[in-house]
Amino acid sequence: MKGQGGVQMLLTAEQEAQQIVANARNLKVERLKQARNEANTDIGVIRSNLEAEYQKKLSETSGYSGMNVKLLGQETEMKIQKLTAATSQISQDVVQMLINHVTTIRN
Repeated sequence: MKGQGGVQMLLTAEQEAQQIVANARNLKVERLKQARNEANTDIGVIRSNLEAEYQKKLSETSGYSGMNVKLLGQETEMKIQKLTAATSQISQDVVQMLINHVTTIRN
């Protein structure tokens, strides 16, 4: 009888150990789920903050972009006017030089 009592005690201890291991697994799974939920919440907050920062930078730079386009247009117009003035000043010289080259006969 003593041998069977020892076997029974071992079976009981094994069942208790299995319950302890199962409880530990369940707690681990619950902690992982909780950690995942907290991480997703943190990611959402960070994502929204970064999106807000991006939109702010975008709105700030778009104002500058419009101003830059306007300044670039003005600079381009000024360069066109300078080139037109320079061209009109030397156009007579170029025409005269072309006429001389075309009408001059070389042997």
